[in-house]
Amino acid sequence: MHHLPAAQPLTPRLPGAPFPITAAAPVFSRRALPACAAALAAWPLLPAAAAMPGIPLAVDAPDGVAPAGFLVSEKYDGVRAVWDGRQLRFRSGLPVPAPKSFLRGLPPVPLDGELWLGRGRFEELSGLVRRLDPSDADWQGLRYMVFDMPWAEGGFAARQALLQALLQRHGNPQLAAVQQASLPDRAALLRRLDEVVQGGGEGLVLRSVDAPYAGGRSAAMLKLKPLQDAEAVVLAHVPGHGRLAGRLGALQVRNDSGQVFHIGTGFSDAQRAAPPAPGSRITYAYRGLTESGLPRFASYLRERPVGL
Repeated sequence: MHHLPAAQPLTPRLPGAPFPITAAAPVFSRRALPACAAALAAWPLLPAAAAMPGIPLAVDAPDGVAPAGFLVSEKYDGVRAVWDGRQLRFRSGLPVPAPKSFLRGLPPVPLDGELWLGRGRFEELSGLVRRLDPSDADWQGLRYMVFDMPWAEGGFAARQALLQALLQRHGNPQLAAVQQASLPDRAALLRRLDEVVQGGGEGLVLRSVDAPYAGGRSAAMLKLKPLQDAEAVVLAHVPGHGRLAGRLGALQVRNDSGQVFHIGTGFSDAQRAAPPAPGSRITYAYRGLTESGLPRFASYLRERPVGL
C-alpha cells in the first residue's frame, strides 16, 4: 500500500478507471486492508463536477448463454453508485447527496454497487437519492448492495473473496455484498432467473470470473432478463388519436445505436398527460430485433432521472 502525496499529478492507471488516480495508485489485497485508511487520508478529492471516465456496464446475454466461467447474481433495480473511499458518486460522476451518517458507515476503500430500497421500488429510490436535504430517517431503509472493488487485485472471483472478507469485518447492516453463485448449467441458470422474476426481481447478472475491473460495456458482464432493455433519447412527442386525443400517442426516440423509432406502449394515463420532455433519456423494454435491426415490441419503462 502506497502513501500518496496530494501534490502528484492525476493520471488514469487503467483504461476505463472510474476515477482519476495517480500512477502509483494502490492495488488493494487482503493483507493490505488494514492500511487502506492511512493511504486514503492523502487521496486527492475530486471536484464536484468531475466525471468518471468509465465503470463496468453490462450487455445483453446472448441466446443460449450458459453460466460456465461466470458468477451469477440478482440484477437489482437500484441506482448505481461508486465509492472512492471518501466520496460517493452516481454513474454520471455527480456526487450522491447522502446523509453524513450514511457516508460515515462506509469503509475507506473503493466500492462499486447499487443503492437499493427493495424490489419494485425504483421510482421511490430515485426521488430519495436526489434530495439535496437528505435525512437520516429517509435513508434508514436504503442499502448499498456492493458487487465489486475497483483497483483490487485479481479477477472478479478474487475480488469477491476480498469484498466478502472486508464487509464481514466492517459490520454495517446498510452495507451488503451481493451474493454471487456458481451455477452448474443453463437449466440451473434459467431456474434461478424464474425464481428472481417470480419474486419481483428484474433478472440476473453474469460476471466473468477472470475479468479485471475495467470501464465500458463488454461480454465480461451480461444481463439476463425476460425482456431486454436499453436507453434512448426522446426526440419528439407524437400526438394521440381517438381515446388518446389531446394526450401523448407515442414518443419518437433515438437509441444509442442511432436508430430512430416510436414507442407507443407502456405509458400510464398520468405519463401520457405529462410525458418525458424532448432531450430526456428513457429506458425501454423490447423482445429482440427486427430484420432491419430495430427493437421489436418496444415499450416504455421509465425516465432516467438527470444526473443518475
